[in-house]
Amino acid sequence: MDERRRQNIAYEYLCHLEEAKQWIEACVGEQLPPTTELENGLRNGVYLGKLARFFAPQLVSEKKIYDRDQSRYKHSGLHFRHTDNTVQWLRAMESVGFPKIFYPETTDVYDRKNMPKVIYCIHALSLYLFKLGIAPQIQDLLGKVDFTEEEISNMRKELDKYGIQMPAFSKIGGILANELSVDEAALHAAVFAINEAIDKGHAEGTMAALQNPNALLRNTQKPLAETYQDTLIVTFRMCVQRSSVATEERDVYEELLTQQEIQSSVDLVNTSAAIQELNQALDAEDQKALLASLRLPALGLVGIFDDNSCFYLEHFTSYREHKVKDAGAGAQLEREEIQRVITSCNEFAEAEKRKQEAVVAINAAIRRGVPEETVEALLNPEAQLPIVYHTAASLYQGELFSLQLGCQAGLTHEELCVAVEMLSAVSVLNEVLDTKDSVAVIEQLSDSPLAESLAQDQEFLTWNDVQKCIDSVNVQVHEEHEIIAIAEINEALNSGDPEKTLDALLLPTAKLQGVNPANAKHYHDLLLTTKDLICKVKENNMAEAVADINRAVSEGDAKATLAALQCPDAGLRALLSECAHVYHTQLSHLQRTSGSSWVKHKIKDKYDYFYNIASKEGTWLEPDHFVHDSSQLTTEDIQVCLHSVTAEYNREQLWLANEPFIIRLQALIRGYLVRRAHNERLEYLRKQEPSVIRLQRAASSSVILMKMAYSVCHAQEKEIVKIQAYLKANKARVDYRTLTGSQHPPLGVVRKFVHLLEQSSLDLQEEQEVTRLREEVVTNIRANQQMEKDLNLMDIKIGLLVKNRITLQDVVSHSKKMKSKKNKTSKEDLALGEKQGIKGLSKEKRKKLEAYQHLFYLLQTNPSYLAKLIFQMPQNKSTKFMDTVIFTLYNYASNQREEYLLLKLFESALQEEIKSKVDHIQEIVTGNPTVIKLVLSFYRGARGQNALRQLLGPVVKEIIEDKNLGINTNPVDIYKAWVNQLETATGEASKLPYEVTPEQALSHEEVRVKMESSNQVLRTVTDKVLGSIMSSLDTIPYGMRYIAKVLKDTLHEKFPDATEDELLKIVGTLLYYRYMNPAIVAPDGFDIIDMTAGGQVHTEQRRNLASVAKMLQHAAANKLFEDESDHLTPMNSYISQTYQRFRGFFQAACDVPAPEEKFNVDEYSDMVTLSKPVIYISIEEIINTHSVRHTTENSVQIFYFFKVVIIETYQVAKTEISLTLTNKFELLDGDDKDTKGVMMKTKKLIVDVVRIQPGETLTDILETPASAAQEAEHAKLVERQVVQDSQTPEGLKSSQAMLEDHQLPLEQKKRKILRNLRTLEQAGLVSSKHKYQEIINDISKDIRYQRRYRQRRKAELVKLQQTLTALNSKAAFYQEQINYYDTYIKTCLDNLNRKSIKLDKKEQGKGSKKSKASSLKYTAAKLHEKGVILEIEGLQTNQLKNVMFDICPCEEVGDFEIKAKFMGVEMEKVQLHFQDLLQLQYEGVAVMKMFDKAKVNVNLLIFLLNKKFYGK
Repeated sequence: MDERRRQNIAYEYLCHLEEAKQWIEACVGEQLPPTTELENGLRNGVYLGKLARFFAPQLVSEKKIYDRDQSRYKHSGLHFRHTDNTVQWLRAMESVGFPKIFYPETTDVYDRKNMPKVIYCIHALSLYLFKLGIAPQIQDLLGKVDFTEEEISNMRKELDKYGIQMPAFSKIGGILANELSVDEAALHAAVFAINEAIDKGHAEGTMAALQNPNALLRNTQKPLAETYQDTLIVTFRMCVQRSSVATEERDVYEELLTQQEIQSSVDLVNTSAAIQELNQALDAEDQKALLASLRLPALGLVGIFDDNSCFYLEHFTSYREHKVKDAGAGAQLEREEIQRVITSCNEFAEAEKRKQEAVVAINAAIRRGVPEETVEALLNPEAQLPIVYHTAASLYQGELFSLQLGCQAGLTHEELCVAVEMLSAVSVLNEVLDTKDSVAVIEQLSDSPLAESLAQDQEFLTWNDVQKCIDSVNVQVHEEHEIIAIAEINEALNSGDPEKTLDALLLPTAKLQGVNPANAKHYHDLLLTTKDLICKVKENNMAEAVADINRAVSEGDAKATLAALQCPDAGLRALLSECAHVYHTQLSHLQRTSGSSWVKHKIKDKYDYFYNIASKEGTWLEPDHFVHDSSQLTTEDIQVCLHSVTAEYNREQLWLANEPFIIRLQALIRGYLVRRAHNERLEYLRKQEPSVIRLQRAASSSVILMKMAYSVCHAQEKEIVKIQAYLKANKARVDYRTLTGSQHPPLGVVRKFVHLLEQSSLDLQEEQEVTRLREEVVTNIRANQQMEKDLNLMDIKIGLLVKNRITLQDVVSHSKKMKSKKNKTSKEDLALGEKQGIKGLSKEKRKKLEAYQHLFYLLQTNPSYLAKLIFQMPQNKSTKFMDTVIFTLYNYASNQREEYLLLKLFESALQEEIKSKVDHIQEIVTGNPTVIKLVLSFYRGARGQNALRQLLGPVVKEIIEDKNLGINTNPVDIYKAWVNQLETATGEASKLPYEVTPEQALSHEEVRVKMESSNQVLRTVTDKVLGSIMSSLDTIPYGMRYIAKVLKDTLHEKFPDATEDELLKIVGTLLYYRYMNPAIVAPDGFDIIDMTAGGQVHTEQRRNLASVAKMLQHAAANKLFEDESDHLTPMNSYISQTYQRFRGFFQAACDVPAPEEKFNVDEYSDMVTLSKPVIYISIEEIINTHSVRHTTENSVQIFYFFKVVIIETYQVAKTEISLTLTNKFELLDGDDKDTKGVMMKTKKLIVDVVRIQPGETLTDILETPASAAQEAEHAKLVERQVVQDSQTPEGLKSSQAMLEDHQLPLEQKKRKILRNLRTLEQAGLVSSKHKYQEIINDISKDIRYQRRYRQRRKAELVKLQQTLTALNSKAAFYQEQINYYDTYIKTCLDNLNRKSIKLDKKEQGKGSKKSKASSLKYTAAKLHEKGVILEIEGLQTNQLKNVMFDICPCEEVGDFEIKAKFMGVEMEKVQLHFQDLLQLQYEGVAVMKMFDKAKVNVNLLIFLLNKKFYGK
């Protein structure tokens, strides 16, 4: 049964998972993983974040959801930043007031600690959001979803792992109601009461419940109580029917109406009642009742005016009738329809008002008697009159004025409409009559309103009028018939048919008498002969006249030509004597030359007549060998010429004679066109009148808004200026985006930004400031380091003084030395260096100085030398060399360039050591490589101290300040504390043993309880520290993260079979165990927390920190507790979970960009920077560098050449100097063979040229000669650059060769550019085919780099200032400690002064005697017997008697010199610091090596020294 019950629980939980899945999919609109994988799919919080964005978009934006597309999750699994999504979801639920009792923990989601609670929370949230109307209702799928037995069994196993009780999903509603706020609880109580009243069915009780103020319902009306009850009961029953949940599982919210549903029902009833009241008012035609119904709150109508009540009644009545007609008698008005009718009525009333105003204006214009004003008033579109014509202005004025005289009150709108329509028709008729188009007149009469009037007022014609009209028409017709008959006779003769001729002669219209048909042939021949004679004489005369015209034209006499043209026989028309010269000119142009004497004339366009010019005879038959004389003008040619010239003349005369009329005509035409366009516009405006009205309203409001905007703009003038500046800046940004984003930016864009390459005075000031701050930072770092060393020594001396190992005088002497060192300023040291050091050397020695500059530049930029040096350096010399030389060489990474170079040194040294020395992957952990110590020393020092302080400071401070915190995981200590507590409480000795084993201690219940409690506290505090570490990934210095990446990649490259876990454990050893763990254990030693002088961390506090550090150490290495730590094995599960979080953290820590990308450094960086790199180094540090040469001579040979300089300057070894680093292989002045140098020079010359001369491409600029104005502008630019360079400090000036190139004239610069471009093209760097676009691309890169360099310089200034502030703060802290020691020493001196002089002398004698303590001599065999020496490599035990050790105290208290002799011959000696022995003892080191051969017991050596030299 129990098994079956668990199976049922698993099935129910799977159903709840499916319900949550479908609900989330409905909310976010995305497909979620399958139900069996849903829990795992929710762990990254992405779907929860999207759900939060659905119901709280104002709080959770899309950008705030980490890994939205889950690409990182799919690639590398969970990341600790995925918890941000779950946090966003929790905050979103809090923002909507969701009760916190349902909230899961972040670890419940991320680590799947309690997934059922997460699904339970989603179900509760769905119900809460549904009641708020934000989200859909979640579905009940219990028993409706099928799962396989395997899926149910797997889920049961998962639930068994959780080991928790399944939440009661069926009780969500009740719990949610109990958790609401007071106001919300009151609201829901009121809603429950309403539901109960509805269920009872009493309208009075329901009405009372609805009017409860806590229900927050609007517009409830008592008269509608019954209707409310009826409507709500229907809705209530529908809600009950919707609920499909079983009775025993039904939630209280499932079958109740919500407040929104109740309000909707109330609003529905109110609206129906208001519409019914509106219908009643319409039926009664009561305007007041109609207005009252329209103003009911239930309808919520706007724009209701009392003045328009009559229009409302009329329009609503009409609209309702149409709706009833279309939809039937049961149709009801809707609220939206009512609002539309109201708006339409308001617009109609407004139009009527404006129409009446227009009528009043028209009557006033008619009374004034000005036709133009009257027409303008009639044309007002608001008057709504028929079409009006400007040309009939007088007609309108006269007729309307006559009509107005008969009306005292003036013409009404209807009268004006009728009158204007008739008058406009009369005006149009007059215009049509002027055209004399009868058809148009008839159409106009039939279509116009005049037709009916004329029909009513027609007059009768008299008989005389009719007879006169008939006679006139008959005469005209008779004349026309005669002309037609004669034409018919001529046509018949031409046809050659006598019968046709006879028929034509017999026509009545010919009016010929006595025609005999028998003589038809004779009539035809005689008439034809007569016609031929007439034609022959006529045509011959015509041909002769044409010949005379041609002759006169050829002779060139205009008068003779005019006389010939005027000959009647020529039959020419349209001839004017005024045009004689023009006739002659035009005809002479047409005349050509020819040799023939015959001319052919075309008679009546179809008969040919041939005329001989020479014989002056003509014939109708074509002569033999006829050739037409083409030079002769024909009658047609002459007539066309005459007609053209005459028409032109007549046209000109007509224009001149009728010029006033033409002007009037043009004016009329233009007026007509304007009127037509105006009328079309009026017609369009009439159609768009409602839109025009709305536009006018909008325009009037816009005028007001414009005035307001003007006042606002005037008040916001500064903001407008900012907007304008923004627009200009936006244009500049677009160009700069093109410069930075385009692969080949155009020269025009590059030209706009080349000025950025120029160094301004601000750049020079910033460079000087950076240089000054660097020097001050390095000086302060040295000073602080020296003060720290002196204070450490002072701690030792005071400790020895307390133990009576030294005298007070030694302490006072050391204090005086500290004060004397502090009083020396860095400026005095630098001044001494200028006078006596390297910078004050002769010319020959200055060359050696330059060699040093080249040397240190080479060491800086080529990390392989120092990397090999560090790798091969002995352990006993590496630390001092690193502290004193390497960090100084890189200026303690005071800028990005030096930080980049130092990081590359670390990378090279680490790779060299791993490749050369590491044979097993664990050796990198146990071997303690030198470069790792170097990295940790650097990043835990000044560079990383602020990072550790930010990373661990707040949480460590919280642990230290928690007075109630006590973590003790040692069962023996817990047992002893418990026994002491019992004895203290009882006052009797306990019978329990005091000394017990851990197992015996844990056998007691009280110890186990306290142990478990302590473990729980430890887990909580560890989670806090771990959370601080996880959330501060970006706080870890970039260099530490990059070295971790290099360490991981290099180990993976050498050991490809190593697993990811093995590599990440080593990364964890570096990042946590070596970097962070010491700072947690000893926060006072790493300046993680602020400590006052003399302050310290107490034992209890340090034990708490050590316990946390131990837990994190085991978790970072995934090292479980076992063997000696069996009592901590319950913590192993926590260790494993924490390791998984650490694992993701270490993976993310290694995900960093390359240094080149991070610091924007490349091979040209040093060539384009304004100032050269400078380091501040003392002569002593240079000597230390040379001292290393002796031990590394075989591998590193680069220091040999500078030994002489060191010897000559040894006397100023403590002096600090500044060296400006230069590259020995840099391009020399005048040497153009180095392509990089040529490229740099060419780019600078091109920048100078393109700033002055524009062009599409570089080739265009170089090939186009410069103008005089451009040369003058270039000369000014050169002069300005010369002045600027003269004001530049020496260290920042350009080279002489560069200055000479800058001062060249513009054309010479262009020629030099061309030469350099050819050189670069031969080297393959540029191409003329691409118009040298490659060098333009390089210039654009320089511009971008210059911008980044300026940004880095500003950031460096800020960083240097912050560093300087921190150093000053640290110096103040050291000074506070010095003052504390001074106070202590003064107190001691005051105590001594109170003693007698004799006792003082005696003490001085003892001190003198102690200072002259003799040395100790022991054989190795004796020390071996004492246990001090364990063994000496290479010697047997019986040979130890031949080795003698001489231990001598040095002048410095606590220092000893140990000499080793073999057979009386001194072999080696070593300096031993007593403080170093104490440090080794503190660290638990039992055995140390001396002379690299002898193994010494540290504890016994300390005992021996204490006994023999300090009397202990």
